[in-house]
Amino acid sequence: MIKKTGFTFIEVIATLVIIVILTTVALPSYQQYVVKTRRSDAYIALMLAAAEQERVFAINNRYLSDINLLGGAISPEKFYELTVDLTNTGYILRAMAMPETSQALDEDCQIMTLNNLGIKLPEICW
Repeated sequence: MIKKTGFTFIEVIATLVIIVILTTVALPSYQQYVVKTRRSDAYIALMLAAAEQERVFAINNRYLSDINLLGGAISPEKFYELTVDLTNTGYILRAMAMPETSQALDEDCQIMTLNNLGIKLPEICW
């Protein structure tokens, strides 16, 4: 009696179906995880800019309006663009998701802000 080795067509199709189902379930979860993890890029950039603002304020008794003097207009990993606006009493730092990056898919945290009072918005992003 000759023993046949290999897989039947049905076994191959069943395996492919299982792989497709697992990929369909796992990929969106992974993508959301990556998007949330990359928010730390904005967090780091905003915290560094805020620290620089406070250092400048301690020396000059005023805040800077040029983001380039606060560490640059792009976050370290280049997922966010940074801006600074001066208010009557302080500043507001903003990190906006760059449109050509995966962070553009982050519906909840397209824009993250930090002001001179330490208020971080939106709260769910921090």
